[in-house]
Order: sequence, then C-alpha cells, then structure tokens
Amino acid sequence: MSAHETLHGLLRADGPVLAPDMPIRRAVAMLVGGRVSAAPVIDDSGALVGILSQKDCFRPTLNASYYQEWKGNVVDFMTPRVVTLQAGIDIADAAEAFLAHSHRAFPVLEGDRFLGMLHRSDLLQRLVELS
Repeated sequence: MSAHETLHGLLRADGPVLAPDMPIRRAVAMLVGGRVSAAPVIDDSGALVGILSQKDCFRPTLNASYYQEWKGNVVDFMTPRVVTLQAGIDIADAAEAFLAHSHRAFPVLEGDRFLGMLHRSDLLQRLVELS
C-alpha cells in the first residue's frame, strides 16, 4: 500500500450539499435520490455547520408518516458536531478513522474549506486495489 497516498482522488464532490434552512423533506429526498448515506450542511459563508445522515432523517420521516405533514428544516435534525478529515492525511489514517467511528462517510476539509465527502466504500475499494 502507498502509505503516503492522500484523499484527494477519492472524494465525491458531486453529491448533495444542504443548507441549514432547507426544508427537511427536500433534504431527505436529495439523500434518497442521490443514494448517499450523508450530506454536508454548508451555511451562507461556505462553512461546514453539520452533517445530515440517513439516520438523522428517520425521525422527521417517521413523524411525517404518522401526521401526514413534514415539519422542520435541516438545522433541526442535522448532527452539528461533525467529525472531519483533512485532505492531506494518508489513506491509512482515513481507514483508521473509519475503524474508530461508525460513520459511513466523512466530510473532508482543506483547512476550513469543504472539499467533498469520503465514503467508506470508496476507501475500501482503493485499499483492495492497493493490496
């Protein structure tokens, strides 16, 4: 394995990006339609302020199925304390992060700037290619 290979080539930058004030129904549809497990929540200044996962979407979706009405915005259901990875780390360190956390994806930053999402399936595929 190339221990010094960084994350840049593995990032998905074309997935959904959510705003805190986006209606939760629209955000759930974007996650389901995009077949992604999580999406970053970016504010007007471009800062990462949270992440919305499929797990986060169960409560509003279940409530909507009971009451036939969607209520709330992304900010009401997102996870605000986000575990992130820095783009310059090597893929072995990223694999260790997936071992330490149950997340299916991590937002990847360069400094404070959001670059894309690293999905564990993409990293696992790359590790298999290198082994």
